[in-house]
Order: sequence, then structure tokens, then C-alpha cells
Amino acid sequence: MIDTIFAISSGRPPAGIAVIRVSGPMAMAAATSLAGTLPSPRQATLRPLRNADRMLLDRALVIVFPGPRTATGEDVVELHCHGGRAVVAAVERALGETPGCRIAEPGEFTRRALMHGRIDLAEAEGLADLLEAETETQRIAALAAAEGRISRQITRWLDGIAILSARIEAVLDHADEDDVDAGDHEVARIIREMHDLAAEIGAVAAAPPVERLRDGIRVVIGGSPNAGKSTLLNLLAERDAAIVSPIAGTTRDRIEATVMRRGIAYILLDTAGLTETDDAVEAIGVERANQAIQSADILLWLDDIRPPRTDALWVYPRADLPERHGMPEGPTMAVRQDRSESIDRLWQEIEQRAVSLLPQADTLPLRERHRMLCRDAVAGMKTSTNDPLLIGEHLRCARVALAGIVGTDATEIMLDALFSRFCLGK
Repeated sequence: MIDTIFAISSGRPPAGIAVIRVSGPMAMAAATSLAGTLPSPRQATLRPLRNADRMLLDRALVIVFPGPRTATGEDVVELHCHGGRAVVAAVERALGETPGCRIAEPGEFTRRALMHGRIDLAEAEGLADLLEAETETQRIAALAAAEGRISRQITRWLDGIAILSARIEAVLDHADEDDVDAGDHEVARIIREMHDLAAEIGAVAAAPPVERLRDGIRVVIGGSPNAGKSTLLNLLAERDAAIVSPIAGTTRDRIEATVMRRGIAYILLDTAGLTETDDAVEAIGVERANQAIQSADILLWLDDIRPPRTDALWVYPRADLPERHGMPEGPTMAVRQDRSESIDRLWQEIEQRAVSLLPQADTLPLRERHRMLCRDAVAGMKTSTNDPLLIGEHLRCARVALAGIVGTDATEIMLDALFSRFCLGK
């Protein structure tokens, strides 16, 4: 028999109110042992909560949700208690003493919702992202997934593949009939429609993955020693994130600063100056700087020589110094420590580039896992074969790949990794 689980689903105490959720086959019995006669379903009612010794623990609002039309698909009871630590501990202790009840594992409530068909895997992933969202763009994308936007689109694609599969099966069933030309024309139509559907799926999968919203845009500041890289990092971050000195080679390793700006997360990286050196430690810093420059989403190049990447944003630094007045040919903009508007202009250019690297609000918020499965589906559907039997197999493989997005073939390892991101009360 499956266990009945419980956990606090509101913020950890102390708080004004603590919501303790109980779910499973013994939920009603456990709540009855504490609160006595339970109220009518979905009707909040004040009840005294008592332990097995009939000691009063608290007076709480009790709400009963009979399954299967609940968040988990099971019987659920919520106890809205006072949010003191001692109160919550006493109620949880009493629930733990009820036979068949135990404290929930992280994400177990949501996992049971998935098991009982209340949500699918794409919605569960969206909920996990929503709980971790730190910016407005992350919240919007995560909420869209949690509310089923991905699932509805995948269902539409699966329906289209199912229709094509049925049509190709019909061709195979009538392959021995006299009207061969009609069958060939139908196969040709199926191939065209299959390629059109593959193009649609491929276009959606080509958009940046939603993880980019969480991981942030990596903005790397590169150039020769003493070019003003650390100063620029501090100006962009609006804090002293890096040590600044007139001594060349002050920065010997990458220095990171996280910035949230207009709903977008940025990771600013100051790097060691690029130079030839016999110093072993400095050489390691230069190598790491080169690696960071090559992997940067946006490269800010602070140097008078041409940048190593054609897509770099070439910045003329330290333009406030008398000897550097007048920007030479090459850099696209100058920055001055004494003029904040020059930093604002640089941020505007960074933001314009960042937008193109992030999924847009009107695109499907696919994770990298979803994009890989979409690409697998597309690869099979772009087949050039005219053999109805092979076409049917390609459609089957595409159907399996897309079904994996909503969790039809989710493995226990995948589910364990996902739900470990949740708190106990989810």
C-alpha cells in the first residue's frame, strides 16, 4: 500500500500561518485522528488539533479535498495552523505517529500528481522552474510551461503524426489492390505533409532553450593587461567586484559578477590580460582568459588591436584620460569612468545583443531536453524514402521522441533528478 505523506507546503516557520499538507490513502484517517469529525469537502472549518494523548496542539482551519480531483490525484487534507516552530513541530510529530504516514520527500507531492495524470512531465518541469525563478522573464516562461503551453503544442504535433501514421497504414493495408497510382499519390502527399510538420517542429526547436533565462548571458571582458577591464566590470556591476590598480597583471584569474537588469540575468567575467609571459601562474590565467573569450555569449573587447572574434563589441576604454581623447578607427564606442551615460550606452548595446540570445515571450519555452527530442523527431520525418513501411517506422520514432517531452517514457533516474529540485511541501 502506498504511504500517506505530509509536509509543510508554505514557508518554513516562523510565519503567521503554516499550511501542512497531507496526501494519500490515509489522509482522511490521519486528519480525523487530529481534528475529529472532518468538515465537508472544500469547506474551511476551524477545528482543534489534538495528539494521541488528546493534548491540544493548536486550533487550525481544516480543508478536505477528496481524490481524485486534487493536486496529487489522491485524498488531500490541508491543516492551516499557526506558524510557530513549536506548533508546526507538534502537528508534524502527531501526523508521523499515525500508522502509514511519513514525512514527504522533496517534490513527492508533485511526483504523485505526475503519477496520477494530474500533470505531465513538461508541466512538472515548468513548475520546478517557476519555484526557482528569480527574474520576470524566468517567471513568464516557467508559468507558461507549468500551465500546459508546451503540452498542448506537443499534443497537437502528436495528433498530426497519428493522422499521418493512420494514412500510411491504410496505404499498406491496400497495397495489393489494383489502383497502385492512387497509393503512390497518397504516399507523396503524406511525405509532403510530413516534411511540412517537420519544418514547423524544427523552427520551434531552433529557438534558444529556456535554460538560457536561468543560466544568464555570459559577458566576457577581454584585452591586453592594464586595459581597464576590471574598472569596466565594476562600472557595469555598480560595485567593487574586481581589484583595480595601475599595475599591469593585477587580474590573474577570471572574476565573476552576477547582475540582474531589466529581467535578464548576466554573468560578467573579468579576465587576465592577454600577454606572453614566463610566469607559470600568469600563463594559466591567460589560458583561462582565452577559453572564456571563445565561449562568451557577448565579448567586450578592450584593446587598441583588432578583437579575436568578428562578433565582439569593440570598446575604446579609458577615454577620460587626456592621452586617450579622440576615439580611433575600429572601436564602436568609447567608455569613460567620469560619464555614466557612456556606461548606459554600453548596457543598451549589451541588452540588444542579449535579447537575440534568449527565448522570446511568444516562443514555446522549450528546455534543451525538449529541443533534442524535437530534433530527433525532425530527423526521422525528413526521410527521403518512398517506402510506406519505412515511412511508418519513421513516424513511429518521431511519435516516441515527442511523447518523451510530456513524460510518456520518463525513467526513474530522470524523475529523481527533476523532483530533487523541489522543496518538501511540493
